[in-house]
Amino acid sequence: MSDASPTVLIVEDEESFVDALIVGLKREGFLVHVARDGIGALAMFDAVKPDLVLLDVMLPSLSGVDVCREIRQRSRTPIIMVTAKSSEIDTVVGLEVGADDYVTKPFSLRELQARIRAHLRRRESTDRPADQATLIRVGRTDVDLAGHRLLRDGEVRPVKPKAFDLLAFLVANAGRVFTREQLLAEVWGYEYAGETRTV
Repeated sequence: MSDASPTVLIVEDEESFVDALIVGLKREGFLVHVARDGIGALAMFDAVKPDLVLLDVMLPSLSGVDVCREIRQRSRTPIIMVTAKSSEIDTVVGLEVGADDYVTKPFSLRELQARIRAHLRRRESTDRPADQATLIRVGRTDVDLAGHRLLRDGEVRPVKPKAFDLLAFLVANAGRVFTREQLLAEVWGYEYAGETRTV
Protein backbone atom coordinates (compact mmCIF):
# COMPACT_ATOMS: atom_id res chain seq x y z
CA MET A 1 0.00 0.00 0.00
CA SER A 2 1.34 3.44 -0.91
CA ASP A 3 1.37 6.61 1.21
CA ALA A 4 -1.63 7.86 -0.78
CA SER A 5 -5.20 7.19 0.28
CA PRO A 6 -5.89 3.44 0.25
CA THR A 7 -8.00 2.13 -2.60
CA VAL A 8 -10.96 -0.17 -1.97
CA LEU A 9 -12.64 -2.13 -4.76
CA ILE A 10 -16.30 -2.76 -3.95
CA VAL A 11 -17.79 -5.71 -5.84
CA GLU A 12 -21.54 -5.51 -5.26
CA ASP A 13 -24.66 -5.46 -7.43
CA GLU A 14 -27.18 -4.13 -4.88
CA GLU A 15 -27.31 -0.39 -5.50
CA SER A 16 -28.52 0.46 -2.00
CA PHE A 17 -25.41 -1.16 -0.49
CA VAL A 18 -23.12 0.36 -3.12
CA ASP A 19 -24.34 3.90 -2.52
CA ALA A 20 -24.02 3.64 1.27
CA LEU A 21 -20.54 2.10 1.03
CA ILE A 22 -19.27 4.74 -1.39
CA VAL A 23 -20.42 7.59 0.85
CA GLY A 24 -19.15 5.98 4.06
CA LEU A 25 -15.76 4.90 2.75
CA LYS A 26 -15.04 8.15 0.91
CA ARG A 27 -15.87 10.08 4.06
CA GLU A 28 -13.17 8.03 5.83
CA GLY A 29 -10.58 8.93 3.19
CA PHE A 30 -10.65 5.82 1.01
CA LEU A 31 -10.54 5.92 -2.78
CA VAL A 32 -13.41 3.78 -4.01
CA HIS A 33 -13.96 1.85 -7.25
CA VAL A 34 -17.02 -0.28 -7.97
CA ALA A 35 -17.64 -3.39 -10.04
CA ARG A 36 -21.16 -4.79 -10.28
CA ASP A 37 -20.48 -8.32 -11.52
CA GLY A 38 -17.82 -10.99 -11.23
CA ILE A 39 -16.22 -10.62 -14.65
CA GLY A 40 -16.11 -6.84 -14.29
CA ALA A 41 -14.53 -7.29 -10.86
CA LEU A 42 -11.55 -9.18 -12.27
CA ALA A 43 -11.02 -6.59 -15.00
CA MET A 44 -11.32 -3.74 -12.49
CA PHE A 45 -8.94 -5.50 -10.09
CA ASP A 46 -6.24 -5.69 -12.78
CA ALA A 47 -6.80 -2.08 -13.85
CA VAL A 48 -6.98 -0.46 -10.41
CA LYS A 49 -4.73 -2.75 -8.31
CA PRO A 50 -6.68 -1.95 -5.13
CA ASP A 51 -5.32 -2.20 -1.60
CA LEU A 52 -8.38 -4.19 -0.49
CA VAL A 53 -11.40 -5.89 -2.09
CA LEU A 54 -14.87 -5.88 -0.53
CA LEU A 55 -16.50 -8.79 -2.35
CA ASP A 56 -20.15 -9.87 -2.31
CA VAL A 57 -20.73 -13.63 -2.52
CA MET A 58 -23.78 -13.45 -4.80
CA LEU A 59 -22.86 -11.76 -8.09
CA PRO A 60 -23.99 -11.86 -11.73
CA SER A 61 -21.77 -13.59 -14.31
CA LEU A 62 -19.28 -15.07 -11.83
CA SER A 63 -19.78 -15.83 -8.12
CA GLY A 64 -17.87 -14.02 -5.41
CA VAL A 65 -16.23 -17.31 -4.42
CA ASP A 66 -14.91 -17.76 -7.99
CA VAL A 67 -13.73 -14.13 -8.08
CA CYS A 68 -11.96 -14.64 -4.75
CA ARG A 69 -10.24 -17.77 -6.05
CA GLU A 70 -9.06 -15.97 -9.20
CA ILE A 71 -7.74 -12.95 -7.29
CA ARG A 72 -5.96 -15.12 -4.75
CA GLN A 73 -4.08 -16.95 -7.51
CA ARG A 74 -2.46 -13.68 -8.59
CA SER A 75 -2.35 -11.49 -5.49
CA ARG A 76 -2.26 -11.37 -1.70
CA THR A 77 -4.52 -8.30 -1.65
CA PRO A 78 -6.84 -8.56 1.38
CA ILE A 79 -10.36 -9.75 0.52
CA ILE A 80 -13.35 -9.23 2.81
CA MET A 81 -16.37 -11.20 1.65
CA VAL A 82 -19.92 -9.95 2.16
CA THR A 83 -22.53 -12.62 2.78
CA ALA A 84 -26.18 -12.94 3.71
CA LYS A 85 -27.09 -14.47 7.06
CA SER A 86 -28.45 -17.61 5.40
CA SER A 87 -25.31 -18.36 3.36
CA GLU A 88 -23.02 -19.87 6.02
CA ILE A 89 -21.72 -22.44 3.55
CA ASP A 90 -20.67 -19.63 1.17
CA THR A 91 -18.74 -18.04 4.03
CA VAL A 92 -16.88 -21.28 4.75
CA VAL A 93 -16.07 -21.84 1.08
CA GLY A 94 -14.96 -18.21 0.71
CA LEU A 95 -12.53 -18.53 3.60
CA GLU A 96 -11.23 -21.80 2.20
CA VAL A 97 -10.43 -20.26 -1.21
CA GLY A 98 -8.47 -17.41 0.33
CA ALA A 99 -10.75 -14.68 1.70
CA ASP A 100 -9.23 -12.93 4.72
CA ASP A 101 -12.46 -12.04 6.49
CA TYR A 102 -16.21 -11.75 6.05
CA VAL A 103 -19.08 -9.51 7.10
CA THR A 104 -22.76 -10.41 7.19
CA LYS A 105 -25.52 -8.23 5.76
CA PRO A 106 -26.79 -6.00 7.22
CA PHE A 107 -23.52 -4.82 8.73
CA SER A 108 -22.29 -1.81 10.69
CA LEU A 109 -20.31 0.60 8.52
CA ARG A 110 -18.13 1.45 11.51
CA GLU A 111 -17.26 -2.22 12.07
CA LEU A 112 -16.52 -2.66 8.38
CA GLN A 113 -14.19 0.35 8.37
CA ALA A 114 -12.35 -1.04 11.41
CA ARG A 115 -11.90 -4.40 9.68
CA ILE A 116 -10.67 -2.72 6.50
CA ARG A 117 -8.09 -0.69 8.42
CA ALA A 118 -6.91 -3.77 10.33
CA HIS A 119 -6.32 -5.69 7.08
CA LEU A 120 -4.56 -2.72 5.49
CA ARG A 121 -2.20 -2.47 8.49
CA ARG A 122 -1.39 -6.16 8.12
CA ARG A 123 -0.76 -5.68 4.40
CA GLU A 124 1.72 -2.87 5.12
CA SER A 125 3.79 -5.23 7.25
CA THR A 126 4.63 -7.36 4.18
CA ASP A 127 6.74 -4.48 2.83
CA ARG A 128 8.93 -4.29 5.93
CA PRO A 129 12.27 -6.14 6.09
CA ALA A 130 12.26 -9.30 8.15
CA ASP A 131 13.44 -8.95 11.73
CA GLN A 132 15.34 -11.88 13.22
CA ALA A 133 13.14 -11.64 16.34
CA THR A 134 10.10 -12.36 14.20
CA LEU A 135 11.60 -15.21 12.18
CA ILE A 136 10.84 -18.75 13.30
CA ARG A 137 12.93 -21.43 11.63
CA VAL A 138 11.54 -24.93 11.16
CA GLY A 139 14.11 -27.04 9.33
CA ARG A 140 14.77 -25.34 5.97
CA THR A 141 11.65 -23.18 6.31
CA ASP A 142 11.42 -19.69 7.84
CA VAL A 143 8.13 -18.24 9.03
CA ASP A 144 8.44 -14.43 8.88
CA LEU A 145 5.78 -13.26 11.34
CA ALA A 146 6.29 -9.53 10.77
CA GLY A 147 6.43 -9.79 6.98
CA HIS A 148 3.65 -12.36 6.77
CA ARG A 149 5.85 -14.51 4.51
CA LEU A 150 6.87 -18.15 4.24
CA LEU A 151 10.40 -18.81 2.98
CA ARG A 152 11.91 -22.13 1.96
CA ASP A 153 15.71 -22.09 1.56
CA GLY A 154 15.48 -18.29 1.50
CA GLU A 155 12.92 -18.14 -1.31
CA VAL A 156 9.44 -16.76 -0.68
CA ARG A 157 6.77 -19.42 -1.19
CA PRO A 158 3.12 -18.63 -1.95
CA VAL A 159 0.74 -19.29 0.90
CA LYS A 160 -2.87 -18.25 1.41
CA PRO A 161 -3.32 -15.55 4.08
CA LYS A 162 -5.44 -17.64 6.44
CA ALA A 163 -3.18 -20.67 5.98
CA PHE A 164 -0.23 -18.46 6.97
CA ASP A 165 -2.09 -17.19 10.04
CA LEU A 166 -2.77 -20.78 11.09
CA LEU A 167 0.84 -21.82 10.49
CA ALA A 168 2.18 -18.79 12.39
CA PHE A 169 -0.10 -19.53 15.34
CA LEU A 170 0.97 -23.18 15.45
CA VAL A 171 4.72 -22.54 15.22
CA ALA A 172 4.47 -19.77 17.83
CA ASN A 173 2.75 -22.29 20.12
CA ALA A 174 4.86 -25.34 19.29
CA GLY A 175 4.26 -28.29 21.57
CA ARG A 176 0.74 -27.24 22.56
CA VAL A 177 -2.45 -28.99 21.50
CA PHE A 178 -5.53 -27.04 20.37
CA THR A 179 -9.06 -28.08 19.53
CA ARG A 180 -10.65 -27.01 16.25
CA GLU A 181 -12.85 -24.58 18.19
CA GLN A 182 -9.79 -22.98 19.81
CA LEU A 183 -8.08 -22.62 16.43
CA LEU A 184 -11.20 -21.02 14.94
CA ALA A 185 -11.37 -18.54 17.81
CA GLU A 186 -7.63 -17.74 17.81
CA VAL A 187 -6.93 -17.67 14.06
CA TRP A 188 -10.25 -16.81 12.43
CA GLY A 189 -11.12 -14.41 15.23
CA TYR A 190 -14.80 -15.16 15.54
CA GLU A 191 -17.03 -17.54 17.46
CA TYR A 192 -17.96 -20.16 14.89
CA ALA A 193 -21.20 -21.98 15.63
CA GLY A 194 -21.40 -24.10 12.48
CA GLU A 195 -19.40 -26.96 11.04
CA THR A 196 -15.73 -26.97 12.05
CA ARG A 197 -14.43 -28.39 8.76
CA THR A 198 -12.99 -24.95 7.96
CA VAL A 199 -9.90 -25.92 9.99
